[in-house]
Amino acid sequence: MEGNPRQTIIDIACRLEKAGLNKVAAGNVSIRSGGRFLITPSGMPPGRLRPRDIVEVDFDGYWEGDVAPSSEWRFHRDILALRPEFGAVVHTHAPFCTTLAVLRRDIPAFHYMVAMAGGKDIRCAPYATFGSQELSDHAVAALEGRKACLLANHGMIACGETAEKALSLAIEVESLAEQYWRALQIGEPVILDDAEMDRVIEKFKTYGPANRGR
Repeated sequence: MEGNPRQTIIDIACRLEKAGLNKVAAGNVSIRSGGRFLITPSGMPPGRLRPRDIVEVDFDGYWEGDVAPSSEWRFHRDILALRPEFGAVVHTHAPFCTTLAVLRRDIPAFHYMVAMAGGKDIRCAPYATFGSQELSDHAVAALEGRKACLLANHGMIACGETAEKALSLAIEVESLAEQYWRALQIGEPVILDDAEMDRVIEKFKTYGPANRGR
């Protein structure tokens, strides 16, 4: 699916909607493309997208054409510019992530799988108006040492080496947000300590099919 990046973006956007992480025109997807990046356009539902609708933007924020890029192009640009290990960024308004985000709650180490996002917790970035440079700055800071974060009163961001990995992480983070929310209905979850999360993070370095036989 990574062969045609414009079609990949459309496929990922459709899968996010099918998974319930976005509805109608909410959220956006980007993929690094040489010295530029490709991103979903502003205000178009995934089912209506065609490859020609995907917008190419340079790292100065310049684009050509009749269709404007997503209003959130700034944090896509800044994340890709500052984090060369990422090839794709996914932004969603996933319901459980957004529920925690409107409460401005981080997701702590209530479950060891939180480490899939790269650290001992999943931070919630402070609020700023959508599409603003301030929001981008907050998102970049919340993603320091992480692959995902929440955005206060807004949603979530997940990043990966490929669009497929960014999508998988977005789904995992939404699942964790749901589990954490459910646990909070009963009480305060027991949080794993830093030493245990350090062990988990180390184990995840050799986790997955690529490491079989090691």
